[in-house]
Amino acid sequence: MEPELITIIEGPTPDFMPHPHGWVQSIYEGPEETDVALVQLRTGNGNDIVERSEVAWKQGRPVRLDYPDDLRMRQQVDVVAMRLTQVDEGQLLLLWVALPYEYVVEDDGGDMGEDDEIDPDLPF
Repeated sequence: MEPELITIIEGPTPDFMPHPHGWVQSIYEGPEETDVALVQLRTGNGNDIVERSEVAWKQGRPVRLDYPDDLRMRQQVDVVAMRLTQVDEGQLLLLWVALPYEYVVEDDGGDMGEDDEIDPDLPF
């Protein structure tokens, strides 16, 4: 089946933001290890994108975000959910996408690296 594409024609590589809530992972489960991340895109035709995506999903076709990576090579990721909202600058399309697990860069939350040492004089 031919996927429905949401294509970013120009601009920087989208910023894939890991979602801090674990329930988001339940939106998409598949045969590959993936992580769900949020992408925010300004758009002038958000209603059309949402309508085309809804039709594709009802037909059982995938919806994919087609974008240029840092080397300007075309990449695609599956869109698993979307929401269109209005901001002062215009329409904002929120896309939840399934990324390969190793793609999402997560904050280590201050965990110690192997080069960090523990001060034995600390009270904890």
